[in-house]
Amino acid sequence: MPLVALTGGIASGKSTIAGRLAERGAVVIDADALVRELQQPGEPVLREIAEAFGEHLLLPDGSLDRAALGAIVFADDAARRRLNGIVHPAVGRESARRFRAALDADPDAVVVYDVPLLVEARPDDPWDLVVVAHAPAEARVARLVALRGMDEADARARVASQASDEQRLAIADIVIDTAGELEQTLAQADALWERLRAGREHSHSEDVGGRS
Repeated sequence: MPLVALTGGIASGKSTIAGRLAERGAVVIDADALVRELQQPGEPVLREIAEAFGEHLLLPDGSLDRAALGAIVFADDAARRRLNGIVHPAVGRESARRFRAALDADPDAVVVYDVPLLVEARPDDPWDLVVVAHAPAEARVARLVALRGMDEADARARVASQASDEQRLAIADIVIDTAGELEQTLAQADALWERLRAGREHSHSEDVGGRS
C-alpha cells in the first residue's frame, strides 16, 4: 500500500489534485475533514478547545464557531501553537487508524493523505512519497481574494501563518506546479497517478515472485 502525503499551502490547488487522484482510484483521506469531525459536539477535542480558549467559542447548538476560533489563532502564534497541540495528536491517531483500515480493506490500495500542515505537524512520518502542490505565495493570495472573497490583508495573514514555500519544497519528492491552467495541474496529477499505479504493480509483481 503506497502511502502518499499530499501537501500545499492554502489556495495551492492541493484539493484539486486530491480530487483527481480519487477519481483515478486512490483512497484519499482528508486531514481537514478529520479535524472537522474531531471538533464535533461531544468529541474530546472540542471540549479541550473550549477549555483552552473559552466557552464563548461554542454556538447555541454546541458546535464550534470556527470563524471566531480562526480569528484568534491566525492573529496569535502562541494561540495557534496551543490549538495545534490539541488538534494534531488527535488527527494523527485518527488518520493512522484510517490508513490501517484502508490497508485491511485493500492491501493494494494507493492511500493519499491530503494534509495542509505536513511541514508543521508530520514531516518525519514514514511516507512513501511526499507530493507538494506549489504556486507562489502571491498567486495564492490573489486566489484567496478573487475566489474566496477574502480581504487582502486577511489572505496574506493566512498564507504567512503556514510553512513557507521553501520549507514545503525542501521535503518534496514530487512537486506539482499549480500556478498555470487547471488542465496543466490535472495532467500532472494524472502523471503522478500513473507513477503510483506502476509502482504498485511493480511491488505486487515482486511479492508474487518472492512467493514462487
